[in-house]
Amino acid sequence: MSKIPVIEIFGPTIQGEGSVIGVKTMFVRTYGCDYRCAWCDSAFTWDGSAKDQVRMLEASEIVSELAALAAGNFEWVTISGGNPALIGQPIQELADQLHQLGIKVAVETQGSKWQDWFRSVDVLTLSPKPPSSRMHTDWSVLDRIIEQMPSGTSNLKVVVFDDEDYRYAKTVHRRYPDIPFFLQAGNSDVQEEGNISDRLLKKLNWLMDKVIADPDMNDARTLPQLHALVWHNKRGK
Repeated sequence: MSKIPVIEIFGPTIQGEGSVIGVKTMFVRTYGCDYRCAWCDSAFTWDGSAKDQVRMLEASEIVSELAALAAGNFEWVTISGGNPALIGQPIQELADQLHQLGIKVAVETQGSKWQDWFRSVDVLTLSPKPPSSRMHTDWSVLDRIIEQMPSGTSNLKVVVFDDEDYRYAKTVHRRYPDIPFFLQAGNSDVQEEGNISDRLLKKLNWLMDKVIADPDMNDARTLPQLHALVWHNKRGK
């Protein structure tokens, strides 16, 4: 049986982003990413700094560990990374086992790679990266993912740091006007210690003012990164 490279399993916590923001969830964070975002808040999943923490786990082992942490106290599991879309069939096995237990599955990915198991999850959050990340969007891949996803299961999220990112977000929204679209104010310093709420709220206020003044964003939903607002840069929250 194939295995999944896992760097973290934690929870229950509150989802801080996307369409299931505010929902209690467990997290399974996979190791490895095909991007190198300049402001990545989970660079330990790909930069080698935590490679000694990676465990190769079968789907059944992950399910058992989730149950040991919080049996009966969650109905959602979020699979994130890194980029879990780098992993094939083992994620399908994990989703199937969780569904057999009545657990819903959400996945977070930047939309750089298609996997057939995307069709099996309850929520797929696609978070294409804006110019401030220094990454480049392959629109043909993102088009394919959105075209192949079952109706009502995918959403788009763009983290915005500056005016150029905001213009990019508008491009995404125009390209996929029928997909639920979320804007989130970015955290520009993921290493800062202590209470960063004031800085994050100022950025959120800036973003909200732009959306309020922009008729192209009438259907967009503007959110904080809730976990960063409440728990700051603490890992495992």
